[in-house]
Formats: sequence, C-alpha cells, structure tokens
Amino acid sequence: MSRFFIPSCEEDDISRSDSGYASATSSEAILPDVYFTCRHRKFLNKQLKQLNPEEILRWSITTFPSLYQTTAFGLSGLVTLDMLSKLPSPYSNTPIDLVFLDTLHHFRETLSLVKRVERRYPNVTVHAFKPQGVDTVEEFTAKHGEKLWETNDELYDWVAKVEPAQRAYAELQVKAVLTGRRRSQGGKRGDLDIVEVDQAGLIKINPLANWTFKQVQDYVKEHDVPYNELLDKGYKSIGDWHSTQPVRENEDERSGRWKGQEKTECGIHNPRSKFAQYLREQEMKKQEEALHLALQNGSAIQAS
Repeated sequence: MSRFFIPSCEEDDISRSDSGYASATSSEAILPDVYFTCRHRKFLNKQLKQLNPEEILRWSITTFPSLYQTTAFGLSGLVTLDMLSKLPSPYSNTPIDLVFLDTLHHFRETLSLVKRVERRYPNVTVHAFKPQGVDTVEEFTAKHGEKLWETNDELYDWVAKVEPAQRAYAELQVKAVLTGRRRSQGGKRGDLDIVEVDQAGLIKINPLANWTFKQVQDYVKEHDVPYNELLDKGYKSIGDWHSTQPVRENEDERSGRWKGQEKTECGIHNPRSKFAQYLREQEMKKQEEALHLALQNGSAIQAS
C-alpha cells in the first residue's frame, strides 16, 4: 500500500535519530517516499495546529504524492472538498479525488447528495467501492445473511467498510488521505492529531481537526456548500441508515451513531479490527503450514 513510513511515537521515542529523510546513498528499493521520525511528527503536529485548514491543505498537497480524500459526504468532508476547489494554482492544478465506501446501506439522501456533489465539482472524481462481490442490498443479504450489523458487527465493518477501503487504497495506490474528523466530535477523536498514521501505515491528515461543528456549519452556509438533507431533520453525523439516529441539542454530534452501544467508530479509523486480526492470523497459519510442508518435502528428497 503506502510507501510512507512513520514510526509509532511513544514518549520515550523522542531520543531517536532526527534524520527525517534517507540519504541518497541508501538503497532506493527499500526507501519510503517520505520518512518522518517521531520527533519530526510531533513537531509537525505542533506547527500545524497553528495553521488554518486551507494552509494545512496546501501543505498536504505539497508534501504527499497520491493524495486522496476519504469521505462519506458528511459536513466536514464537504467543507474540505469546497476548500480544495477554491485553492489557487498551483495547488488546484491536480484535483484531489474522493474515495467513497458505498456500503449499500446508506440513506437515499446520502446517495442523492453524491450526485449533487459530482455536479457541483465536476473536476473531482468520486471513486466508489462496494463490498466485494456484491452490487445490491439483496446480493449483500444473500451472501452475508439478514442484518449482519446485528448478528456480527465486526464482520459487517470488515466486509462493508474495512476491506473495501483497503482495496481502494491498493487499487488507487493511495499514499495519504484527507479525512473530515474533528476533535469536537468527541469520543476517541478528542485528542486527534492533524497528522497521524494507522496500523497499516496509511497517512491520515485531518485539516479540520481544530474546528467546531458551528464553524463547519457557518462555512457551509457562507459558501452555499451542498449538504445532506438529513441535517435539517436533527441528524449531525450520518452513516448507514441502520446505525444512525438524530441527536438532541445537548448531545455530542456523533452520539446518534450506534446509539446504546459502546462503539463510536466503524473500523476504518479504529485499530485493526478483531476480524482483521483473525484474517491475519489465518494467513500466517497458512504460511507456516506451507513452510512446514516445504521443509518436510526437502527432508524427504534429501533422505532419498
């Protein structure tokens, strides 16, 4: 997937080497495109906190090749898209395309919004990825059973979101992504950095991390950005229809997602899911068995 490398940054890692870029004498075959040490990443996040979202977007375009925006067409993502469309040359010379995970369980209003966005921003391509091997809700149900999100929510997250996201990043050769996540959304996002890296090595930039919901709303109104009609009906954070509800005025904006559950993220922004870990363990088991068989065959040949 990504050829970026950003090591995990624990407090005691600050003493590591400051060399942020590999030397020209190193073997290019093993070099990442960009290398951030822990010290460098901490410094970047400290500096980026002082910039406005447009400045962060300009920095991202300058820094990362193969940059995409991941979006479910929430307000923050739409604001980011509109800001990108208004950047001056040379930042606007290459549009940042969108990656949209069509889970087959989005609201009709969300799918209608996608079409309006495509008309409003014709230079941006929406790359939609569905669950593997299915194109309709009926096919999804036939393959995975009724209400998979209730019978096995880990598996649902994997087949509807995590696997399609991984497939999208691989097929599009994504190096880094812009997200619409903000600290004010609460939950696990409360201590969100502007630049982060997930367990698979994917770089995520959160240009609106410092913004509040009101700032996002004000921008949408001022710039007449298209938005989901459900926002006028009490919704604030919109995902699949089966796991999204309106929120009360005094509730966190993401409190309508997975209401009554401890869950606050769908798996894309979580540490590797249990199902993903299971698949990885199965793959490693297969490799070990293949190696054991090869060694047995080698010993048998030598004995003969």
